[in-house]
Amino acid sequence: RIELGLGRAPGTDQMTMRALRRGRQETEDQFPQDVLEILQYFKDPIPGQRIVATPGQSTHVPVWLLGSSLFSAQLAAKLGLPYSFASHFAPRMLGQAIQLYRDNFEPSEYLDRPYVSMGVPTCVADTDEEAEYLATSAYQRVLALIRGQSLKLKAPIDSMEGLWSPPEKMSVDNFFAMAQVGSKETVKAGLEALIAKYNVDEFIFTCDIYDTEKRLHNFELLMQIKNGQ
Repeated sequence: RIELGLGRAPGTDQMTMRALRRGRQETEDQFPQDVLEILQYFKDPIPGQRIVATPGQSTHVPVWLLGSSLFSAQLAAKLGLPYSFASHFAPRMLGQAIQLYRDNFEPSEYLDRPYVSMGVPTCVADTDEEAEYLATSAYQRVLALIRGQSLKLKAPIDSMEGLWSPPEKMSVDNFFAMAQVGSKETVKAGLEALIAKYNVDEFIFTCDIYDTEKRLHNFELLMQIKNGQ
């Protein structure tokens, strides 16, 4: 599937660049029309259609709107598209956006009812203590983002104390408000609580664990949770 957000995309030739409007700043006023154009690229071509997506045309690839604002929720509802909220980095408006999307959803050729996913940062390990240790890599990355420093992922550390000020810690905590950090049992309970509160259809999981093998293990444990193991 494809998830669309407000932004720019590269083109491959002059006509495609013009269609995708490369080189100009996207606006909320233009974005709905851009989405409609992209949707057409995956349908059957219409007479006179000058841009044909290869191999996308006629594949009817599912298209989602991914956003962190009420605007994206309104647009997904208006177009009858599935909606994914980027709560893995901007959770503040999650509940309001989901409710707005559901309240205003219009059935379409794509969906007959609302369908929602939400982003969830994860750090799952064999124990709560190990997960908390591994999660410091993600905390350091967001702290660097706040400070305008390099976002290169750093190795975990024993404690974040002394690295951040109280306001910085609050900002990092807000960024990870939906994060699930802990053992398989802890994260399972946390995900069940999110489902109970927001009634989402899917999760999108992100993971900023420094060690590749432990990052893969994070997703293995998530699959075990999914499969009821």
